[in-house]
Amino acid sequence: MFSNLIIYRIASAWAGTLQTLEDALQKAPFQPCGATQEQSSGWVPPRGEAHGLLAESVGGQWILRFMSESKMLPASVLNRKVQEKADAIEREFGRKPGKKEKRDLKDEAKLDLLPMAFTKQSSMWVWIDPQAQLLVLDTGAQGKADEVVSLLVESLQGFGVALVGTQTSAQAAMAHWLLTQEAPAGFSIDRECELKAADESKAVVKYGRHPLDIDEVKQHIQHGKLPTKLAVTWDQRVSFVLTDALQVKKIALLDAVLDQAGDEGGFDTDVAIATGELSKLIPDLLNALGGEGRAAAGKTAVAGRQAAVTGAAAAPSDSAPGEAPF
Repeated sequence: MFSNLIIYRIASAWAGTLQTLEDALQKAPFQPCGATQEQSSGWVPPRGEAHGLLAESVGGQWILRFMSESKMLPASVLNRKVQEKADAIEREFGRKPGKKEKRDLKDEAKLDLLPMAFTKQSSMWVWIDPQAQLLVLDTGAQGKADEVVSLLVESLQGFGVALVGTQTSAQAAMAHWLLTQEAPAGFSIDRECELKAADESKAVVKYGRHPLDIDEVKQHIQHGKLPTKLAVTWDQRVSFVLTDALQVKKIALLDAVLDQAGDEGGFDTDVAIATGELSKLIPDLLNALGGEGRAAAGKTAVAGRQAAVTGAAAAPSDSAPGEAPF
């Protein structure tokens, strides 16, 4: 159900109920793009049922679904339409349009073409764990996460969040694991990694389906290339890729989980299995990074002001490459 995780800590002052959440979401339901509307977004029923609830509770976990729609307007098509309008002006008035006039022609051409443009939809699972005070978004794009967080902050009275930060940065921890070939308890290192130089060269080395317990990997780190991605398995139950921004990507539930779940499916089962595993994985991952620290880069989103939730999860003090981060 979840492929990626961006994790936020909900401010302890917020004590909203499922009903207050439902009422807030009802203020911003998803509506498809109008004829000349380029983008649209809002909330849809997570069960996929028409006119269903926008906030569902399964085993005490609250699940929402955010939908986005955008019109697909290729640049080549738009430019051709603008040129046609510019050529028409030149034929009629014997002059070429200036820069400002061309900008106006572009806006005019876009309005002409939007009603005929194809639309593209994408959705995002949003999970609120009210007991653990966590907001978890199923996206690997911080910009999309910011959009959802901003909407929640504007809609929910007293709601505030901050990107989860840890005492040790994910990058320093991953470098330590690769150098020592010792993952923290409950975790194991898999066969995918990306290393990037911190100097002007920005050189990148990628390993895919390749053993990482080799001297070459250690040498890259010792020479200044730091891990930006590392594939890891937790408790033989969930595999994922951890990034230097403390994002969790490429989540896959392993056989131990799927065999236990059996053949029974459906929304409630899928939610229960996914949140059941991830609600145990998240605290174990944070502990593996030295425990929770200050908010990432000090960025927070608080009700009543513009959301600012960007940047990677920074640690108060990171270890240098080759040093143990604990």
